[in-house]
Amino acid sequence: MNKKQPIIELKHIKKCYTNNVPVIYDFNLTINEGEFVTFLGPSGCGKTTILRMLAGFETPTDGEILFHGKDISILPPNERKFNTVFQKYALFPHLNIYDNIAFGLKEKKIPKDEIKKKVKRVLEVVDLEGFEKRKIDSLSGGQQQRIAIARAIVNEPKILLLDEPLSALDYKMRQEMQIELKNMHKELGITFIFVTHDQEEALMMSDKIVVMSKGQIQQVGTPEEIYNKPQNAFVADFIGESNIFDGVKKSDDTVHFAHHDFPCEDEYEAGTRVDVIIRPEDVILSSPEDGKFSGEVISCLFCGKFYEVAVQSDKNEIEAHILHEIKPGTKVGIDFTPGTIHTMPKDTKVNHYVGVMEKDGYLKFMDGSIPVPVEKLFDGCRLEHGHIVDQDGHKVHLEGEKVKMFFPSKLANLSDDPEEGYFQGNIISIIYKGDHYNYRIVSENKVEYSVDDEDLWNIGDFVSVVIPDDAMEFQRVSEESK
Repeated sequence: MNKKQPIIELKHIKKCYTNNVPVIYDFNLTINEGEFVTFLGPSGCGKTTILRMLAGFETPTDGEILFHGKDISILPPNERKFNTVFQKYALFPHLNIYDNIAFGLKEKKIPKDEIKKKVKRVLEVVDLEGFEKRKIDSLSGGQQQRIAIARAIVNEPKILLLDEPLSALDYKMRQEMQIELKNMHKELGITFIFVTHDQEEALMMSDKIVVMSKGQIQQVGTPEEIYNKPQNAFVADFIGESNIFDGVKKSDDTVHFAHHDFPCEDEYEAGTRVDVIIRPEDVILSSPEDGKFSGEVISCLFCGKFYEVAVQSDKNEIEAHILHEIKPGTKVGIDFTPGTIHTMPKDTKVNHYVGVMEKDGYLKFMDGSIPVPVEKLFDGCRLEHGHIVDQDGHKVHLEGEKVKMFFPSKLANLSDDPEEGYFQGNIISIIYKGDHYNYRIVSENKVEYSVDDEDLWNIGDFVSVVIPDDAMEFQRVSEESK
Protein backbone atom coordinates (compact mmCIF):
# COMPACT_ATOMS: atom_id res chain seq x y z
CA MET A 1 0.00 0.00 0.00
CA ASN A 2 1.27 3.46 -0.94
CA LYS A 3 0.66 5.46 2.22
CA LYS A 4 1.34 8.71 0.37
CA GLN A 5 -1.70 8.21 -1.88
CA PRO A 6 -4.55 10.55 -0.82
CA ILE A 7 -7.68 8.72 0.28
CA ILE A 8 -9.69 11.67 1.66
CA GLU A 9 -9.59 15.31 0.55
CA LEU A 10 -11.69 17.96 2.27
CA LYS A 11 -11.87 21.05 0.08
CA HIS A 12 -13.22 24.40 1.29
CA ILE A 13 -15.64 22.73 3.72
CA LYS A 14 -18.10 25.08 5.39
CA LYS A 15 -20.83 24.04 7.82
CA CYS A 16 -23.61 26.26 9.14
CA TYR A 17 -26.45 25.40 11.50
CA THR A 18 -28.68 28.21 12.80
CA ASN A 19 -28.76 31.79 11.44
CA ASN A 20 -26.32 30.77 8.71
CA VAL A 21 -23.43 31.23 11.17
CA PRO A 22 -20.52 28.94 10.21
CA VAL A 23 -19.20 26.45 12.75
CA ILE A 24 -16.63 25.20 10.21
CA TYR A 25 -14.76 27.78 8.09
CA ASP A 26 -13.04 26.97 4.77
CA PHE A 27 -11.64 23.67 6.04
CA ASN A 28 -9.01 22.10 3.76
CA LEU A 29 -7.18 18.85 4.52
CA THR A 30 -5.69 15.83 2.74
CA ILE A 31 -5.56 12.43 4.48
CA ASN A 32 -3.39 9.70 2.99
CA GLU A 33 -4.03 5.96 2.90
CA GLY A 34 -2.93 4.12 6.01
CA GLU A 35 -2.42 7.24 8.14
CA PHE A 36 -3.48 7.57 11.75
CA VAL A 37 -4.88 11.12 11.74
CA THR A 38 -6.17 12.80 14.89
CA PHE A 39 -8.44 15.83 15.10
CA LEU A 40 -7.46 17.55 18.33
CA GLY A 41 -8.99 20.57 20.00
CA PRO A 42 -11.12 21.87 22.86
CA SER A 43 -14.84 21.15 23.19
CA GLY A 44 -16.88 22.98 20.57
CA CYS A 45 -14.00 23.46 18.12
CA GLY A 46 -15.75 21.49 15.34
CA LYS A 47 -13.73 18.27 15.31
CA THR A 48 -16.75 15.98 15.79
CA THR A 49 -18.67 17.95 13.17
CA ILE A 50 -15.91 17.17 10.66
CA LEU A 51 -16.03 13.49 11.63
CA ARG A 52 -19.83 13.39 11.25
CA MET A 53 -19.54 14.93 7.78
CA LEU A 54 -16.98 12.28 6.85
CA ALA A 55 -19.33 9.57 8.14
CA GLY A 56 -22.31 11.02 6.24
CA PHE A 57 -24.36 11.96 9.31
CA GLU A 58 -23.98 15.66 8.42
CA THR A 59 -23.85 17.35 5.02
CA PRO A 60 -21.47 20.26 4.33
CA THR A 61 -23.11 23.62 3.66
CA ASP A 62 -20.41 24.19 1.07
CA GLY A 63 -17.28 22.45 -0.21
CA GLU A 64 -16.37 18.92 -1.26
CA ILE A 65 -15.44 15.68 0.49
CA LEU A 66 -13.49 13.55 -1.96
CA PHE A 67 -12.91 9.81 -1.47
CA HIS A 68 -10.33 8.55 -3.96
CA GLY A 69 -11.06 11.68 -5.99
CA LYS A 70 -14.87 11.30 -6.09
CA ASP A 71 -17.19 13.70 -4.25
CA ILE A 72 -19.17 11.85 -1.57
CA SER A 73 -20.53 14.94 0.22
CA ILE A 74 -24.18 13.92 -0.19
CA LEU A 75 -23.67 10.16 -0.16
CA PRO A 76 -25.61 8.47 2.70
CA PRO A 77 -23.62 6.70 5.45
CA ASN A 78 -24.52 3.19 4.32
CA GLU A 79 -23.01 3.82 0.88
CA ARG A 80 -19.64 4.96 2.22
CA LYS A 81 -16.84 2.49 2.85
CA PHE A 82 -16.33 3.88 6.35
CA ASN A 83 -17.25 2.62 9.80
CA THR A 84 -17.62 4.69 12.95
CA VAL A 85 -16.81 3.81 16.57
CA PHE A 86 -18.81 6.06 18.86
CA GLN A 87 -17.97 7.40 22.30
CA LYS A 88 -20.83 5.38 23.84
CA TYR A 89 -20.05 2.21 21.83
CA ALA A 90 -23.71 1.72 20.65
CA LEU A 91 -23.61 -2.04 21.25
CA PHE A 92 -26.81 -4.11 21.29
CA PRO A 93 -27.34 -5.21 24.93
CA HIS A 94 -29.77 -8.05 23.98
CA LEU A 95 -27.22 -9.71 21.66
CA ASN A 96 -24.13 -11.68 22.65
CA ILE A 97 -20.68 -10.67 21.44
CA TYR A 98 -20.78 -12.86 18.34
CA ASP A 99 -24.11 -11.47 17.18
CA ASN A 100 -23.04 -7.89 17.90
CA ILE A 101 -19.98 -8.28 15.70
CA ALA A 102 -21.79 -10.27 13.02
CA PHE A 103 -24.78 -7.91 12.82
CA GLY A 104 -23.54 -5.88 9.83
CA LEU A 105 -22.36 -8.96 7.95
CA LYS A 106 -25.76 -10.63 8.36
CA GLU A 107 -27.44 -7.50 7.01
CA LYS A 108 -25.26 -7.84 3.92
CA LYS A 109 -26.35 -11.50 3.52
CA ILE A 110 -22.78 -12.82 3.91
CA PRO A 111 -22.65 -16.67 4.08
CA LYS A 112 -22.60 -18.07 7.64
CA ASP A 113 -19.25 -19.84 7.25
CA GLU A 114 -17.61 -16.65 6.04
CA ILE A 115 -19.17 -14.69 8.92
CA LYS A 116 -17.68 -17.16 11.41
CA LYS A 117 -14.22 -16.77 9.90
CA LYS A 118 -14.44 -12.98 9.92
CA VAL A 119 -15.74 -12.77 13.51
CA LYS A 120 -13.05 -15.20 14.72
CA ARG A 121 -10.38 -13.12 12.97
CA VAL A 122 -11.42 -9.76 14.44
CA LEU A 123 -11.77 -11.25 17.94
CA GLU A 124 -8.13 -12.29 17.62
CA VAL A 125 -7.20 -8.76 16.54
CA VAL A 126 -8.88 -7.22 19.62
CA ASP A 127 -7.57 -10.03 21.84
CA LEU A 128 -11.00 -11.34 22.86
CA GLU A 129 -11.05 -14.75 21.16
CA GLY A 130 -13.29 -17.23 23.00
CA PHE A 131 -15.71 -14.46 24.13
CA GLU A 132 -18.30 -15.14 21.42
CA LYS A 133 -21.12 -16.28 23.73
CA ARG A 134 -20.60 -13.70 26.47
CA LYS A 135 -23.22 -11.03 27.12
CA ILE A 136 -22.34 -7.37 26.66
CA ASP A 137 -23.15 -6.44 30.27
CA SER A 138 -20.62 -9.00 31.51
CA LEU A 139 -17.71 -7.08 29.95
CA SER A 140 -15.58 -4.30 31.35
CA GLY A 141 -15.54 -0.88 29.70
CA GLY A 142 -12.30 -1.65 27.89
CA GLN A 143 -13.66 -4.98 26.61
CA GLN A 144 -16.85 -3.32 25.39
CA GLN A 145 -14.77 -0.77 23.55
CA ARG A 146 -12.80 -3.53 21.83
CA ILE A 147 -16.05 -5.21 20.77
CA ALA A 148 -17.23 -1.91 19.29
CA ILE A 149 -13.98 -1.71 17.31
CA ALA A 150 -14.29 -5.37 16.26
CA ARG A 151 -17.83 -4.74 14.99
CA ALA A 152 -16.51 -1.82 12.93
CA ILE A 153 -13.45 -3.51 11.41
CA VAL A 154 -15.20 -6.79 10.60
CA ASN A 155 -16.85 -4.96 7.70
CA GLU A 156 -13.37 -4.26 6.31
CA PRO A 157 -13.83 -0.49 5.95
CA LYS A 158 -11.37 1.62 4.01
CA ILE A 159 -11.49 4.16 6.83
CA LEU A 160 -12.22 3.72 10.53
CA LEU A 161 -13.70 6.83 12.21
CA LEU A 162 -13.29 7.00 15.99
CA ASP A 163 -15.21 9.67 17.92
CA GLU A 164 -13.51 10.05 21.34
CA PRO A 165 -13.79 6.28 21.85
CA LEU A 166 -11.63 6.16 24.98
CA SER A 167 -13.06 9.10 26.94
CA ALA A 168 -15.34 6.93 29.11
CA LEU A 169 -12.47 4.69 30.30
CA ASP A 170 -10.41 5.19 33.44
CA TYR A 171 -6.83 6.43 33.09
CA LYS A 172 -5.09 3.04 33.27
CA MET A 173 -7.52 1.34 30.89
CA ARG A 174 -7.31 4.30 28.50
CA GLN A 175 -3.53 3.94 28.35
CA GLU A 176 -3.84 0.23 27.58
CA MET A 177 -6.42 0.87 24.85
CA GLN A 178 -4.21 3.57 23.28
CA ILE A 179 -1.47 0.98 22.80
CA GLU A 180 -3.93 -1.61 21.51
CA LEU A 181 -5.46 0.82 19.02
CA LYS A 182 -2.03 1.77 17.74
CA ASN A 183 -1.15 -1.93 17.32
CA MET A 184 -4.47 -2.59 15.54
CA HIS A 185 -3.75 0.25 13.15
CA LYS A 186 -0.37 -1.22 12.26
CA GLU A 187 -1.82 -4.72 11.80
CA LEU A 188 -4.89 -3.70 9.77
CA GLY A 189 -3.14 -1.10 7.61
CA ILE A 190 -6.35 0.91 7.12
CA THR A 191 -6.79 4.65 7.62
CA PHE A 192 -7.75 5.70 11.16
CA ILE A 193 -9.36 9.11 11.76
CA PHE A 194 -9.53 9.79 15.47
CA VAL A 195 -11.19 12.59 17.46
CA THR A 196 -9.99 13.57 20.92
CA HIS A 197 -9.45 16.55 23.22
CA ASP A 198 -6.65 14.70 25.08
CA GLN A 199 -3.27 16.10 24.01
CA GLU A 200 -1.20 13.21 25.38
CA GLU A 201 -3.44 10.72 23.59
CA ALA A 202 -3.00 12.54 20.28
CA LEU A 203 0.78 12.86 20.65
CA MET A 204 1.22 9.18 21.48
CA MET A 205 -1.04 7.62 18.84
CA SER A 206 -0.97 9.77 15.72
CA ASP A 207 0.99 9.95 12.51
CA LYS A 208 -0.59 13.33 11.80
CA ILE A 209 -2.35 15.74 14.17
CA VAL A 210 -4.86 18.37 13.04
CA VAL A 211 -5.17 21.01 15.79
CA MET A 212 -8.50 22.85 15.61
CA SER A 213 -10.02 25.91 17.24
CA LYS A 214 -13.31 27.63 16.51
CA GLY A 215 -13.99 25.65 13.36
CA GLN A 216 -10.60 26.28 11.78
CA ILE A 217 -7.31 24.42 11.45
CA GLN A 218 -4.57 25.95 13.59
CA GLN A 219 -1.79 23.55 12.57
CA VAL A 220 -1.28 20.22 10.82
CA GLY A 221 1.86 18.19 11.49
CA THR A 222 3.51 15.20 13.09
CA PRO A 223 3.39 14.95 16.89
CA GLU A 224 7.01 16.15 17.01
CA GLU A 225 6.25 19.19 14.82
CA ILE A 226 3.15 20.10 16.79
CA TYR A 227 4.96 19.91 20.12
CA ASN A 228 8.37 21.34 19.23
CA LYS A 229 7.38 23.87 16.56
CA PRO A 230 3.88 25.21 17.30
CA GLN A 231 2.75 27.71 14.67
CA ASN A 232 0.88 30.02 17.04
CA ALA A 233 0.30 30.73 20.71
CA PHE A 234 -2.95 28.73 20.77
CA VAL A 235 -1.20 25.53 19.67
CA ALA A 236 1.69 26.12 22.08
CA ASP A 237 -0.71 26.69 24.97
CA PHE A 238 -3.06 23.82 24.10
CA ILE A 239 -0.42 21.16 23.41
CA GLY A 240 1.41 20.42 26.64
CA GLU A 241 2.55 23.25 28.88
CA SER A 242 4.43 26.33 27.74
CA ASN A 243 5.98 29.54 28.94
CA ILE A 244 4.70 32.16 26.48
CA PHE A 245 6.07 35.70 26.33
CA ASP A 246 5.55 38.76 24.15
CA GLY A 247 8.85 39.52 22.44
CA VAL A 248 10.56 41.37 19.62
CA LYS A 249 13.37 40.25 17.34
CA LYS A 250 16.27 42.66 17.89
CA SER A 251 18.73 41.24 15.35
CA ASP A 252 19.24 38.14 13.23
CA ASP A 253 20.33 36.11 16.25
CA THR A 254 18.82 37.97 19.23
CA VAL A 255 15.32 38.17 20.65
CA HIS A 256 14.14 40.38 23.53
CA PHE A 257 11.59 39.13 26.04
CA ALA A 258 11.11 39.01 29.82
CA HIS A 259 13.17 42.25 30.01
CA HIS A 260 16.32 40.57 28.63
CA ASP A 261 18.05 39.77 25.34
CA PHE A 262 18.61 36.10 24.42
CA PRO A 263 20.44 34.40 21.55
CA CYS A 264 17.93 32.81 19.21
CA GLU A 265 18.17 30.52 16.17
CA ASP A 266 14.82 31.39 14.54
CA GLU A 267 15.06 33.58 11.45
CA TYR A 268 12.87 36.67 11.49
CA GLU A 269 13.72 40.25 10.55
CA ALA A 270 14.78 42.71 13.25
CA GLY A 271 11.76 44.54 14.63
CA THR A 272 9.35 41.61 14.13
CA ARG A 273 6.96 41.28 17.07
CA VAL A 274 6.89 37.65 18.14
CA ASP A 275 5.39 35.20 20.59
CA VAL A 276 8.20 33.39 22.40
CA ILE A 277 7.59 29.78 23.43
CA ILE A 278 9.75 27.86 25.94
CA ARG A 279 8.68 24.46 27.25
CA PRO A 280 9.02 24.02 31.04
CA GLU A 281 11.43 21.10 30.63
CA ASP A 282 13.79 23.43 28.74
CA VAL A 283 14.02 26.04 31.51
CA ILE A 284 17.45 25.93 33.18
CA LEU A 285 17.49 26.68 36.91
CA SER A 286 20.84 27.36 38.57
CA SER A 287 22.41 29.41 41.33
CA PRO A 288 21.39 33.09 41.03
CA GLU A 289 24.80 34.29 39.81
CA ASP A 290 24.91 31.72 37.00
CA GLY A 291 21.58 32.58 35.37
CA LYS A 292 20.78 35.12 32.68
CA PHE A 293 18.44 36.61 35.26
CA SER A 294 17.19 35.52 38.68
CA GLY A 295 13.98 34.92 40.55
CA GLU A 296 12.42 33.33 43.61
CA VAL A 297 10.73 29.93 43.78
CA ILE A 298 7.10 30.44 44.79
CA SER A 299 5.92 26.83 44.54
CA CYS A 300 7.29 23.33 43.95
CA LEU A 301 4.89 20.46 43.29
CA PHE A 302 5.78 16.78 42.84
CA CYS A 303 4.09 15.45 39.68
CA GLY A 304 5.42 11.88 39.61
CA LYS A 305 8.02 12.08 36.85
CA PHE A 306 9.21 15.60 37.70
CA TYR A 307 8.80 18.59 40.02
CA GLU A 308 6.75 21.51 38.69
CA VAL A 309 8.48 24.67 39.86
CA ALA A 310 7.05 28.20 39.57
CA VAL A 311 9.58 31.04 39.72
CA GLN A 312 8.70 34.72 40.12
CA SER A 313 11.05 37.21 38.46
CA ASP A 314 9.83 40.82 38.56
CA LYS A 315 6.31 40.54 37.10
CA ASN A 316 7.07 37.37 35.14
CA GLU A 317 6.11 33.93 36.40
CA ILE A 318 8.08 31.11 34.79
CA GLU A 319 7.34 27.38 35.02
CA ALA A 320 10.12 24.79 35.04
CA HIS A 321 10.03 20.98 35.14
CA ILE A 322 13.05 19.55 36.95
CA LEU A 323 14.03 16.26 38.57
CA HIS A 324 14.78 17.50 42.10
CA GLU A 325 12.90 19.48 44.72
CA ILE A 326 13.56 23.18 45.39
CA LYS A 327 12.05 24.77 48.49
CA PRO A 328 9.77 27.81 48.01
CA GLY A 329 11.64 31.01 48.83
CA THR A 330 14.89 29.79 47.24
CA LYS A 331 16.65 32.29 44.96
CA VAL A 332 17.53 30.76 41.58
CA GLY A 333 19.10 31.75 38.29
CA ILE A 334 17.09 31.30 35.08
CA ASP A 335 18.37 30.72 31.55
CA PHE A 336 17.44 29.13 28.22
CA THR A 337 19.62 27.68 25.46
CA PRO A 338 19.14 29.14 21.94
CA GLY A 339 17.79 25.89 20.52
CA THR A 340 14.93 25.78 23.04
CA ILE A 341 13.68 29.31 22.33
CA HIS A 342 10.95 29.02 19.70
CA THR A 343 9.53 32.22 18.20
CA MET A 344 6.67 32.94 15.81
CA PRO A 345 5.31 36.20 14.41
CA LYS A 346 2.42 37.62 16.41
CA ASP A 347 -1.03 37.51 14.90
CA THR A 348 -1.27 40.97 13.35
CA LYS A 349 -4.82 40.43 12.08
CA VAL A 350 -6.49 40.84 15.46
CA ASN A 351 -8.18 44.10 16.49
CA HIS A 352 -8.42 45.45 12.94
CA TYR A 353 -11.98 46.46 12.06
CA VAL A 354 -13.58 48.35 9.18
CA GLY A 355 -16.55 50.61 9.90
CA VAL A 356 -18.71 53.13 8.05
CA MET A 357 -18.78 56.84 8.88
CA GLU A 358 -22.02 58.37 10.13
CA LYS A 359 -22.94 62.05 9.83
CA ASP A 360 -22.41 62.73 13.55
CA GLY A 361 -18.70 61.82 13.42
CA TYR A 362 -19.12 58.30 14.73
CA LEU A 363 -17.81 55.17 13.06
CA LYS A 364 -20.39 52.38 12.99
CA PHE A 365 -19.28 48.76 13.36
CA MET A 366 -21.23 45.54 13.62
CA ASP A 367 -21.02 45.73 17.43
CA GLY A 368 -21.60 49.46 17.93
CA SER A 369 -20.20 52.92 17.22
CA ILE A 370 -17.13 54.85 18.35
CA PRO A 371 -16.15 58.54 17.98
CA VAL A 372 -13.63 59.39 15.27
CA PRO A 373 -10.93 62.13 15.49
CA VAL A 374 -12.33 63.88 12.43
CA GLU A 375 -9.67 66.64 12.44
CA LYS A 376 -6.83 64.10 12.20
CA LEU A 377 -8.47 61.81 9.68
CA PHE A 378 -10.09 64.21 7.20
CA ASP A 379 -8.05 67.26 6.14
CA GLY A 380 -9.81 70.58 6.75
CA CYS A 381 -12.73 68.99 8.60
CA ARG A 382 -13.89 69.27 12.18
CA LEU A 383 -16.83 68.25 14.34
CA GLU A 384 -19.18 71.10 15.23
CA HIS A 385 -22.54 70.81 17.01
CA GLY A 386 -22.76 67.14 16.18
CA HIS A 387 -22.01 67.57 12.48
CA ILE A 388 -18.88 67.30 10.36
CA VAL A 389 -18.06 70.65 8.72
CA ASP A 390 -15.24 72.06 6.58
CA GLN A 391 -13.05 75.11 7.26
CA ASP A 392 -15.89 77.46 6.25
CA GLY A 393 -18.42 75.76 8.51
CA HIS A 394 -20.26 74.00 5.69
CA LYS A 395 -21.53 70.50 6.37
CA VAL A 396 -19.42 67.74 4.85
CA HIS A 397 -21.19 64.54 3.95
CA LEU A 398 -18.88 61.66 4.81
CA GLU A 399 -21.64 59.13 5.48
CA GLY A 400 -20.68 55.76 4.07
CA GLU A 401 -16.93 56.51 4.02
CA LYS A 402 -15.09 53.35 5.10
CA VAL A 403 -12.53 53.70 7.86
CA LYS A 404 -10.29 51.10 9.49
CA MET A 405 -9.78 51.16 13.26
CA PHE A 406 -7.02 49.31 15.10
CA PHE A 407 -6.05 49.07 18.76
CA PRO A 408 -3.14 47.20 20.41
CA SER A 409 -4.19 44.41 22.77
CA LYS A 410 -1.91 45.74 25.52
CA LEU A 411 -3.62 49.16 25.61
CA ALA A 412 -7.14 47.81 26.16
CA ASN A 413 -8.58 46.19 29.26
CA LEU A 414 -11.68 44.34 30.45
CA SER A 415 -14.54 45.41 32.68
CA ASP A 416 -17.58 43.64 34.11
CA ASP A 417 -19.59 46.85 33.54
CA PRO A 418 -21.34 46.48 30.15
CA GLU A 419 -21.60 50.25 29.78
CA GLU A 420 -17.92 50.98 30.31
CA GLY A 421 -16.58 49.72 26.99
CA TYR A 422 -17.55 50.19 23.37
CA PHE A 423 -17.87 46.44 22.71
CA GLN A 424 -19.10 43.47 24.77
CA GLY A 425 -18.77 39.71 24.53
CA ASN A 426 -17.80 36.44 26.19
CA ILE A 427 -14.26 35.24 26.89
CA ILE A 428 -13.48 32.19 24.75
CA SER A 429 -9.75 31.69 25.40
CA ILE A 430 -7.06 32.60 27.92
CA ILE A 431 -3.29 32.43 27.38
CA TYR A 432 -0.91 33.35 30.19
CA LYS A 433 2.09 35.32 28.90
CA GLY A 434 4.47 35.57 31.82
CA ASP A 435 3.25 38.84 33.34
CA HIS A 436 -0.29 39.15 31.92
CA TYR A 437 -3.14 37.20 30.36
CA ASN A 438 -4.18 37.45 26.73
CA TYR A 439 -7.93 37.08 26.30
CA ARG A 440 -9.97 36.42 23.18
CA ILE A 441 -13.52 37.79 23.40
CA VAL A 442 -16.32 37.05 20.94
CA SER A 443 -19.41 39.24 20.67
CA GLU A 444 -22.92 38.01 19.90
CA ASN A 445 -22.24 39.06 16.29
CA LYS A 446 -19.22 36.70 16.19
CA VAL A 447 -16.71 39.58 16.13
CA GLU A 448 -13.47 38.69 17.94
CA TYR A 449 -11.33 40.98 20.12
CA SER A 450 -7.91 40.43 21.71
CA VAL A 451 -7.16 42.11 25.04
CA ASP A 452 -4.20 41.90 27.45
CA ASP A 453 -5.12 42.21 31.12
CA GLU A 454 -3.26 41.52 34.35
CA ASP A 455 -6.44 40.38 36.12
CA LEU A 456 -7.61 36.78 35.91
CA TRP A 457 -11.03 36.27 34.34
CA ASN A 458 -12.77 33.00 33.46
CA ILE A 459 -13.76 31.33 30.21
CA GLY A 460 -17.35 32.32 29.46
CA ASP A 461 -17.32 35.57 31.46
CA PHE A 462 -19.36 38.36 29.83
CA VAL A 463 -17.10 41.39 29.67
CA SER A 464 -16.86 44.85 28.20
CA VAL A 465 -13.84 45.74 26.03
CA VAL A 466 -12.54 49.10 27.26
CA ILE A 467 -10.38 50.95 24.70
CA PRO A 468 -8.97 54.37 25.61
CA ASP A 469 -9.64 56.90 22.85
CA ASP A 470 -5.91 57.64 22.47
CA ALA A 471 -5.21 53.90 21.99
CA MET A 472 -7.25 53.69 18.79
CA GLU A 473 -5.63 54.23 15.42
CA PHE A 474 -7.70 55.20 12.37
CA GLN A 475 -7.05 55.03 8.65
CA ARG A 476 -9.26 55.77 5.68
CA VAL A 477 -9.71 52.62 3.60
CA SER A 478 -9.42 54.67 0.39
CA GLU A 479 -6.00 55.96 1.49
CA GLU A 480 -4.87 52.47 2.53
CA SER A 481 -5.68 51.11 -0.94
CA LYS A 482 -3.43 53.73 -2.51
